[in-house]
Amino acid sequence: MAPLLCLLILMITTCSDAQGPPSPGFSPSSKFSPISFNQGFRNLWGSQHQTIDQGLLTIWLDSTSGSGFKSLKPYRSGYFSAAIKLQPGYTAGVITSFYLSNNEDYPGNHDEIDIEFLGTTLDKPYTLQTNVYMKGSGDGRLIGREVKIHLWFDPTEDFHNYAILWTPDEIIFLVDDVPVRRYPRKNDATFPARPMWVYGSIWDASSWATEDGKYKADYRYQPFIGRYKNFKLGGCTTDAAASCRPPSISPSSAGGLSQQQYSAMESVQKNYVVYDYCQDPKRDHSQIPEC
Repeated sequence: MAPLLCLLILMITTCSDAQGPPSPGFSPSSKFSPISFNQGFRNLWGSQHQTIDQGLLTIWLDSTSGSGFKSLKPYRSGYFSAAIKLQPGYTAGVITSFYLSNNEDYPGNHDEIDIEFLGTTLDKPYTLQTNVYMKGSGDGRLIGREVKIHLWFDPTEDFHNYAILWTPDEIIFLVDDVPVRRYPRKNDATFPARPMWVYGSIWDASSWATEDGKYKADYRYQPFIGRYKNFKLGGCTTDAAASCRPPSISPSSAGGLSQQQYSAMESVQKNYVVYDYCQDPKRDHSQIPEC
């Protein structure tokens, strides 16, 4: 009986894991209407590595170039999302991203809120990296606040919705309406508050993307393709009235998360987070007081 009991427990655990986190009980993405790429964005670089066909944006990286896009307006808060499908197979060294930044407005001193998919080798899953940093230049003074997640589904098989909520009080990352990380504003020094633009890109980050640079981009597998659709931009642009307030992603218009949303997020953090900068003993915690 003991072997059968062990097998039963294993099957239950496996099925539970395959189901992913519990329902958050609310779908904030349904509150926002999708826009076409041209309604909200423009190509920023690598225009020869970008196509738009019936609402589907395709960007790709090969040995000559990657590609990136940028929103038409900057924002001071809001909800920003896209449905993204990643390339299967060997993608080590390649970053596919959707993020907020003001790097062009404050070169060497900018803020950023990142959703980045870290490419992988044939035998391992993609890593979803979320990151927040303030006034960083990438010159050695950059203080990353990375949380990495192995998703409960294969992001290469279909499109999934990835979103960032940025308000004056908190940043929340969502995957298919499930909150996966909340970064609250604990003090002004550790929270990005200056206006930012919305970006997306695919590029070669071989020096660090996959297992700290152990595996590089291999252009025998080119092109590396990222597909985006169902863009949603809901928030306060810099030219909006001072009375503009960021949207809520909870059933309550007051903002924050409901208890059911918190429970779903805690399940993700317990079962799918593979790295949390706050738990890293190698980090200098005097630089990350919010932990």
